Amino acid sequence: MDWLYRFIIYLHVLSAIVSIGPFFLLLSIVKKLEAAAEEKLVSYLEIFRFAVRLSKHAGHVLVGSGVLLVLMGPWTWGTPWIIMTLVILFLSLFFLARAFSPTIRKFEEHGQDRAQLTAKLRRTTWIYIILLSAMLWFMVVKPTLWW
Repeated sequence: MDWLYRFIIYLHVLSAIVSIGPFFLLLSIVKKLEAAAEEKLVSYLEIFRFAVRLSKHAGHVLVGSGVLLVLMGPWTWGTPWIIMTLVILFLSLFFLARAFSPTIRKFEEHGQDRAQLTAKLRRTTWIYIILLSAMLWFMVVKPTLWW
């Protein structure tokens, strides 16, 4: 059973990396969106869509493995760092659902202000990185916030 628990920890860490990593790469793509020619714009937007989709699916593995780790491990659902991680998780789920896809779709509409959309995507990407980093901090540091 110890090997299974360790494997789930590995899967949990790997899915955390896959969830957050692509967003750092997207920051460089966001810079290129504003001035991109039409044919390049389509490619950049497709990369953005793929990264968001990849992050969502890795997030499913992250949540599933996290649930298994709590059920199999020494922590309970009332542990402060787990509660805070779950609070941020639910906030990020609502944020992710409304943050990227509508803005990406607007890039494909004619007459949209690319500079404004690019700024929004940049801001959204940074906010999401901060949310994911906060969850990562709680999972790694496991602070005792109350008791």
